Amino acid sequence: MPPADASAEPDAVLPEHQGPAEPYGSGGAGVEDTLDLKLTEELLALIADEEEPGEGRREDQGGKSATEARGACAARPGSVRELLGDPVTWPPATTEAGGFRLLPVRLERDLAVLTRWMNDPAVAAFWELAGPASVTAGHLRTQLEGDGRSIPCLGLLDGTPMSYWEIYRADLDPLARHYPARPHDTGVHLLIGGVKNRGRGMGTTLLRAVADLVLDNLPQCGRVVAEPDLRNTPSVSAFLSAGFRFSAEVDLPDKRAALMIRDRMHRAQL
Repeated sequence: MPPADASAEPDAVLPEHQGPAEPYGSGGAGVEDTLDLKLTEELLALIADEEEPGEGRREDQGGKSATEARGACAARPGSVRELLGDPVTWPPATTEAGGFRLLPVRLERDLAVLTRWMNDPAVAAFWELAGPASVTAGHLRTQLEGDGRSIPCLGLLDGTPMSYWEIYRADLDPLARHYPARPHDTGVHLLIGGVKNRGRGMGTTLLRAVADLVLDNLPQCGRVVAEPDLRNTPSVSAFLSAGFRFSAEVDLPDKRAALMIRDRMHRAQL
């Protein structure tokens, strides 16, 4: 699947569909040798937190969204220590399209624009969150009231909101059940809002910028991973053009996905 400019289909959406749960079997094409995920101190703390009496064990909520089974941006006070830092403190990135930065979502401020984007048919085909504001709000609250494993963010280009991102700890996510995860693997999901913002290589530009932000600000992260729907050819092409490599095709509960990986050690060459 050779790289191609995301502008090949100017109305394409580039969503990095919500739920990371991308299984790929060992031995699939492109799956590299890797270390097994150890029960790190962070993971043990999360398991203990999930099994506190009275709470019950949280389960992956299945096909619709593994993101909804993770936690989120503004972690509960007193819960496990921060897992992803605070993107609002990350310096902005300079891109060919302008200055770009991530701004963690605030429900009261951002719900209207995110609901509008989720009801765009091109977005809804992959994110499956079309409907009233309560649908989008439910998806966001699961993260915002969670334990810090996923951060929902707006992407601002020259100060204007134009994309939605989810930055998540892939090694602590249900996704890790389906691929040989490494500690501190960090995943990204992307939605570009508004037809005028799509195409012309915008997805490639933003994906490279956000992957660089993750690697620059999370020094323990060695890989940025993603699992776009294989049907979403412009999205897969944009990841390839942004320096991600295609690792495998994986069967998730709700889609067949392309496992994309950007390695810290190769970022200078890609």
